[in-house]
Amino acid sequence: MTIRMDAVAVVATLATAACASTGTSSPIAAVPGTARAVVTAGTRARIDSTLRRFVDDGLIAGVSALIVEKGQEVYFNAFGLADREAHRPMARDAIVQIFSMTKPITGVALMTLYEHGMFQLDDPVSKYAPEFANMRVYAGTDAAGAPIFEAPHRAITIRDLTRHTAGFATGGDNPGVGPLLRAADPLNRSNTLMQMAERLGKVPLWFHPGEKWEYGPSVDVQAFLVERISGQKFDRYVEDHILTPLRMRETRYFVPVGDRTRLAAMYNRSDDGVLTRAPDANALSFNTSHWPLTPGSYGFTSTLDDYMRFARMLVNGGELDGARILRPETVRLMATSHLSDSVTSRSWLPSKGQVGFGVDFAVRVRPPANAAENNGVVGEFFWDGAASTLFWVDPVNQLTAVLFVQLMPFDKVQLHKRFRDAVYGPFIP
Repeated sequence: MTIRMDAVAVVATLATAACASTGTSSPIAAVPGTARAVVTAGTRARIDSTLRRFVDDGLIAGVSALIVEKGQEVYFNAFGLADREAHRPMARDAIVQIFSMTKPITGVALMTLYEHGMFQLDDPVSKYAPEFANMRVYAGTDAAGAPIFEAPHRAITIRDLTRHTAGFATGGDNPGVGPLLRAADPLNRSNTLMQMAERLGKVPLWFHPGEKWEYGPSVDVQAFLVERISGQKFDRYVEDHILTPLRMRETRYFVPVGDRTRLAAMYNRSDDGVLTRAPDANALSFNTSHWPLTPGSYGFTSTLDDYMRFARMLVNGGELDGARILRPETVRLMATSHLSDSVTSRSWLPSKGQVGFGVDFAVRVRPPANAAENNGVVGEFFWDGAASTLFWVDPVNQLTAVLFVQLMPFDKVQLHKRFRDAVYGPFIP
């Protein structure tokens, strides 16, 4: 099946508006006026061929994918090996590290508190976390080469945290701020979230809040806010309010010994295409020990079926199998881009396609500009993980997809592009 993205965009807009006007609890957008399915027998064969080719060509060790459309499983398959050295196949119940696919779970946790009136998105973060009350911003260097810091143009808001415009430095190589960030070491695994916030709040910002999009520790601050506002430890709050109600029993930081035989190995791909297994002592260390840090930005492991339950909850407008996590209007808010046109500096976000950014999701706002861009439907929202995992929610077609692989660096083989093309068919401008 080939989808014309311009027509779908119109349907998505009308469907979203209709849901907003009726206040229904049905999925957040309706299916276009056609009974045709996205995933047909031909689509399944195309996906199989695509994923198998990645394994056969030695680009990846193993991969699995699961797609649900209109409430029905329409695709599952797995190819290659979860552990090449042990000859263990990539099975449906393989446990993988999802890295930044943790972020949307954190965002949902935060927005459950929003629904209860515990905060507003444009509230200053410092209203709840005085650790961030006296921030300074890097403003270059003086004649002697010493860094200059100035007052921010405005306070960091919670909305800034959810859309990556807070201004936090992202690494030790940030001009002027990097050495201070390295010294503070806020995301050291031995820190609690409170210690993380105390340390991060003492590091000057890299840019003024709201002026740039830059990936960074904002979602870890979201996790801290969940803890601060709810009065409950972040991991316990997520367990009680998301994972347990959704029966996501294998989404967790710590993988117990009895389940570790299902952990997928991590593979690094060199520039010349050689796959090398990352030593388990390093690659699996976060998830095989208990650490004080419970980050909001990374850290969870999951299985295909577990993460699919999270995705299905979102496409259903916040509910799955009788468990309501969010209201439909809250999901719509999360799945709407909050980036204004004035935010023109967006780092690598444009590499995801014609997207803006909502509450911890990229949001597709226009059809692909050309066949080289990532395929998808206007109105979808999605994110991925450092080990090349991916999920998306397509409200127009009531479709959710989860793709699992354990490959670093992030998707240098264009697996995401090819998988999306296999699902939706060739792009038609």
